[in-house]
Amino acid sequence: MSGDLEPDLNYARAIRRLAELTGRAEKERAEAEAWYARQLAAADRAVRDAEQGVRRAEAEVAEAREEVDRTEAESIHLWSILRGQLGTDRRIGEPPVPRNGEPADVEALLDGVRELLERARRPGELAPATGPLLALFGVLGAAAAYALGLAARAVGDRYGGDLAVAMPVLGLLVTLLGPVVGLAPARVLADRRHAGLDVRAVLVVVVAGLVTTAALFGLLR
Repeated sequence: MSGDLEPDLNYARAIRRLAELTGRAEKERAEAEAWYARQLAAADRAVRDAEQGVRRAEAEVAEAREEVDRTEAESIHLWSILRGQLGTDRRIGEPPVPRNGEPADVEALLDGVRELLERARRPGELAPATGPLLALFGVLGAAAAYALGLAARAVGDRYGGDLAVAMPVLGLLVTLLGPVVGLAPARVLADRRHAGLDVRAVLVVVVAGLVTTAALFGLLR
């Protein structure tokens, strides 16, 4: 009887063992599938994050390229203004290029250049030391105008007719304009020194011209 039960017990143990192994295999398979799903999800997230990083980097590169283009265009524009301020006859080369080193605030640098150029556009005043030269312009301008007036009257006297009437009038007008003729070379002087003709400079030229004209009228009458 016991011999008949032994195979049944062995069979039952084998079935239990097989069930345990099957359950363990199912559990390990489920754990493996869960691990694989987690790894796959992590890989998908990493790919999405990498793609977003690439897009952000591309956007930053495009923005940086636009800023470089704007900065280059602005620097060329400011350099052309500088050339105009200093004169085309002066060799100032090409716009400076960035130097290696710490990054700088480009907008702040450009704003500083714009401020300097704006100040350069506003002409200063001629130095007081130019007073004698301005007075000389007034004297020479008045003398030249007076000489032209005399020449006009001489032409009228020589050729007579209508010229005898018109030329003295023209000569008088030229002579009366003599005090302001010196403003022309004074203007050239001011431009060369990047300054403006202020009231003081104009008065020096005009007063010197008036005195010269009056003196010539008094001496040659």
